[in-house]
Amino acid sequence: MSEGLIGGHRAPPGAEPEIAVGLVSDVDQVKLRLLSSFMDADGARWPAGDYLARAADEAVALSGPRTQTAPAFTLRPEDARAGRFCVEATIGIDFHWQQQEQQTFSGGLRLLGDAGGVALVNDVALEDYLRSVICSEMSAASPPALLRAHAVISRSWLLAQLRGVIAPGAPQPAAGERLRWYDREAHDRFDVCADDHCQRYQGLTRIASPEVARAVAETHGLTLIRDGEVCDARFSKCCGGLTEDFRVAWQDHEVPYLTSFFDGQGDGPVAPPTDDGGFRSFIERPPAAYCNCEDPALLSTILPSYDQSTADFFRWRVRLDADQATALLRDKGDIDLGRLIAMEPVERGRSGRLVRLRLRGERGELVVGKELEIRRLLSPSHLYSSAFLIETEGPAARPDAFLLRGAGWGHGVGLCQIGAAVMADQGQEYQAILDHYYPGAALERWYT
Repeated sequence: MSEGLIGGHRAPPGAEPEIAVGLVSDVDQVKLRLLSSFMDADGARWPAGDYLARAADEAVALSGPRTQTAPAFTLRPEDARAGRFCVEATIGIDFHWQQQEQQTFSGGLRLLGDAGGVALVNDVALEDYLRSVICSEMSAASPPALLRAHAVISRSWLLAQLRGVIAPGAPQPAAGERLRWYDREAHDRFDVCADDHCQRYQGLTRIASPEVARAVAETHGLTLIRDGEVCDARFSKCCGGLTEDFRVAWQDHEVPYLTSFFDGQGDGPVAPPTDDGGFRSFIERPPAAYCNCEDPALLSTILPSYDQSTADFFRWRVRLDADQATALLRDKGDIDLGRLIAMEPVERGRSGRLVRLRLRGERGELVVGKELEIRRLLSPSHLYSSAFLIETEGPAARPDAFLLRGAGWGHGVGLCQIGAAVMADQGQEYQAILDHYYPGAALERWYT
C-alpha cells in the first residue's frame, strides 16, 4: 500500500492508520466532559471536568475549568492509555430509532468551528475504532463468527472510502425526474461520521465482551480484496431474502462483489421480483432465507437494544393516508403535486427494491429515486426499505390511503447482518460468511 493521507495523518506503508470520526457536527454548542487531563497543540494543559463548546464567528469558544476561544482546538490525552472523554450524541439521526445517548471515547479530540457551527472530531486508531463499531452495529454478545466477519467488512468499507475506491458521481436524471443518493460527500471536516450514515460508532460502553477484542485482534488488518484493491464492503440490517445490486442505491456502476443473489441455500425464488407480479409472489411467499428469522432468543442476542423494538423487519406493512403522504412530500421534499392520487413503480432492482417511483398528484407528476430518497420521502423518519408493493384504499381514481407491503430493512447491498448472524449461529465460520456475501473477494492483510 502506498503512503497516503488518512484521517489527516500520514501513515507509513503497511501501518495501521489513525482516522478522524465526526461525533457531532454543525451544532451551535456541544457539552463534553474530559475524564482525564488533555494537552493542546501549544502544550497547554486542559484539566478534567465539564466543558461547553460554542460556535463563535467561525471559531470555537471553549469554557470550563479552562476557557479560551480559537478557530479550532486539538486535544490529546496526557496519558494515552487512560485518556477518555464523554459527549452526548444523537444516534439514528432521522431514523425511527433516533435517540440521545451519553457516550465515552478514547483517543484525541478536535473542536472545529466554521460557518456551519461546531464539529467535534475523535482522532482514533482504526483498530480501536473497529472495537466499538462491531458492537454498535450489532450486539457484543453476537456469535464470534459474526463479530469477525463484521470486523473485516467494517475495516474494508472504511479503507475503501478513504482511498476513493468507487469514484463519486452525480445523478443524471431525465426530465421530470428527481434522483438522489447519499454517501460520504457531506463529510469535508472528517473521514466518517459516527452514525448510520456511515457506520455506527457509539463509544467504549458498547464493548462489553472480551470476544469483541479477540475478533478485532484475530482479524487485525485483514480486508476484502478484489482485483488488487480493497473492497467497498457495504452492508445493511436485513436484505429481505435477496441482496441488491450496488447501482440500485448509489452510482450507476457495476460492482462485481456487490450483486443481487438469494440469501440462503439453493436457488431461491423462481419468479424474478423486478415486476409487480414477481414481487407480489416474493412478498406473499417469503423464501427460506437466512434472514427469515423469527427466533426471539437469537434476535435478542445479536441486536442492540434499540434495534430489538423493530420486530417486523423481514416483512412489514405501512398505511399512508393520502393527505399524510401529500404533506410528507411537501415538507420533506418540497414537492407540491397537489393531493397524491397514485404511486407507480417505474424501475425495480433485482431484489424488488424500487429505484425509481412515479408520484402522481392532482396537479402534476414526478419520478423520484433512488432507494433511500424514496424511503425518506414516504415516512416521517424512513421506510424500512424501498422493496414494497403499493395497494390502495378507497376509489381507484382518488384513493383515501396507500398500503405499502414491504421486505427487508435497509438498502440490501452486500452483507445482510441478520442473515450473517444466522449463518454464524448455524456454525459457519466468518470466511464462509464473507464468501457468501462478497463473491469473488479474497482476504488479505492490508497492514500489520
